[in-house]
Amino acid sequence: MMFEHAIALTGGIATGKSSATALLSLYGFRFIDADKIAHAHLDEQKEAIATLFGAEYVKEGKVDRKSLGKLIFADKEKKKALEDLLHPIIYDTIVEESKKNEILGMPYMIDIPLFFEKRRYDIKKSLVVYATKEQQLERLILREGFGKEEALRRIESQMDIEEKKALADYVIDNSKDLKHLQNECEKIKNQILSDFKDRG
Repeated sequence: MMFEHAIALTGGIATGKSSATALLSLYGFRFIDADKIAHAHLDEQKEAIATLFGAEYVKEGKVDRKSLGKLIFADKEKKKALEDLLHPIIYDTIVEESKKNEILGMPYMIDIPLFFEKRRYDIKKSLVVYATKEQQLERLILREGFGKEEALRRIESQMDIEEKKALADYVIDNSKDLKHLQNECEKIKNQILSDFKDRG
């Protein structure tokens, strides 16, 4: 069965998915990263990007991600055009990677930022990495150097983090310090292994 052992890992921008992923990897969980797959395919689609958005978004044979990001987060129609181009390719790659993981018969995670927004993947279990919207804003400004308006625009382009938290099967609370995050990851690891053992 497709995605039988998969867990969709999601959250909001700057909620700390990378930190949680690093800790969960220590427990042996395998990951498929939709963002990494998207980046790999983006440059392959550079001609389509130039046609859709303009040649200025391709420099030295590579897509200028920073400039393209500013464009699409300011224009919903252009954002949709990029998603329509990339999402079917990303989906096919994730399906192929998932098949390899299913052979192992162990729970694994697929990092999908827009899992709840798009509902493209028929994955039964979901895990949200949570931080408050105020923390998202603070972290995004600090990490990317965005102004408050730009940071808010990016956060609000996704479903509200409180809504995602309510929809999730598992929640990792990343609103406190690193020690707290470590404890949260260990707790979730135990829950997941128990749940999948019971299913087996």
